[in-house]
Amino acid sequence: MLSTFRNAFRIPDLRKRIIFTASLLIVFRIGCYIPTPGIDGAVLAAWFDRMRGTLFGLVDMFAGGALSQGAIFGMGIMPFITASIIMQLLTAVVPSLEKLSKEGEAGRKKLNQYTRYGTVVVCIIQSLMICRGFLETQIVDGRPIVPNPGWSFRLMAMITLTAGTIFVMWLGEQITERGIGNGISLIITVNIISQIPTAILQAIVLLRDGMLRPHAAFILLVLTVLMTAVVVILTQAQRRIPVQHAKRIVGRRVYGQQTTYIPLRLNQAGMIPIMFAWAILGFLPFLGQFESELVRSVGEFLSGTLVWHILYVIFIIFFCYFYTAIIFNPVDIADNMKKYGSFIPGIRPGKPTVDHFYYVMNRLTLVGAAMLAFVAIMPTMVSIRLGLGHGSLITSFCGGAGLIIIVGVVLDTVKQIESHLLMRHYDGFMKKGRIKGRR
Repeated sequence: MLSTFRNAFRIPDLRKRIIFTASLLIVFRIGCYIPTPGIDGAVLAAWFDRMRGTLFGLVDMFAGGALSQGAIFGMGIMPFITASIIMQLLTAVVPSLEKLSKEGEAGRKKLNQYTRYGTVVVCIIQSLMICRGFLETQIVDGRPIVPNPGWSFRLMAMITLTAGTIFVMWLGEQITERGIGNGISLIITVNIISQIPTAILQAIVLLRDGMLRPHAAFILLVLTVLMTAVVVILTQAQRRIPVQHAKRIVGRRVYGQQTTYIPLRLNQAGMIPIMFAWAILGFLPFLGQFESELVRSVGEFLSGTLVWHILYVIFIIFFCYFYTAIIFNPVDIADNMKKYGSFIPGIRPGKPTVDHFYYVMNRLTLVGAAMLAFVAIMPTMVSIRLGLGHGSLITSFCGGAGLIIIVGVVLDTVKQIESHLLMRHYDGFMKKGRIKGRR
């Protein structure tokens, strides 16, 4: 392993990419500590401590704690993720966008440009909602979050937060083009990993105060390792559909009957279902602020109860099927196979092939959705079992969206580095294993 890291720095191009990526990530983390004008950071941090386990806690974890500190990168890269998801949904339902997505590199650049415009719109809306939330939040210990409220603060904060997110998006694109790739994912991963020292310090404090027993801390550590292994399996597992290619004559060459496969991932939707479920259920605690007695009672009944967790699991399974149906189109795959004379052994081309893909994908999605729901609900189950409360930062790395993102991005980054090493006849990170980057 250590020799592989040394080999990575022996390659000039790879060394430049790694140093460039690390430099931009350092610039990003510095921006997470630059405060937004007009916000009392200490009061905001105290308020966020009370909001652990809600949607704000999840967004703050993805922002690396920048939102709870009122930093200029407070919204992080989440507006870009939201705009990308919206663009994917629109591409599936709008014919003109679907046609544009099939035009190759030019169409992809056009869609990326639309996504950037959408990011600006989402930033303006979210920054306005954040400013309004800060202004309407109850005063903490007699001090307001915004000492000098007004439209001057709103405009300044909206411009600052929007510009910060656009700059973060530009950093991610630079890492993707000139770094080791996956710039946006690396930024989110660095934000989540930055919370690990805070979680360790909290665990030490709880151990010192006797609120967390040593054997419980050991069990928590073992569970984190086991859940990491489960997430690796969930991320890497795939069903390979064998495909037979008929004989073709191209010029003077005859291409024989080759057998390949189509990989179908167990978790085709990634962590998007968890984000959708949180977006819906994360606002339930705020129903208690409504004046209607019925709405307030419903919000208090659902927030943090067994019913909330059951709905959480149901929404994750539903959005797994929903998002998989959007990004996976068996009709297009079957048409392309028929066009190039390919077929699945034992399955006739056309509609039988489409039905076979639907049958296999539905079964895969059911297993993947069940595993994803289990991983997502594990931190809450462990928190309640250890008596740490709902949404504890200490147990957030036993599963959930954060662990899924970390594992997925680390595996993708390893593949990127290994591809550079293998092209120059170096060994990869593991001589034995099933990392997909190796041949």
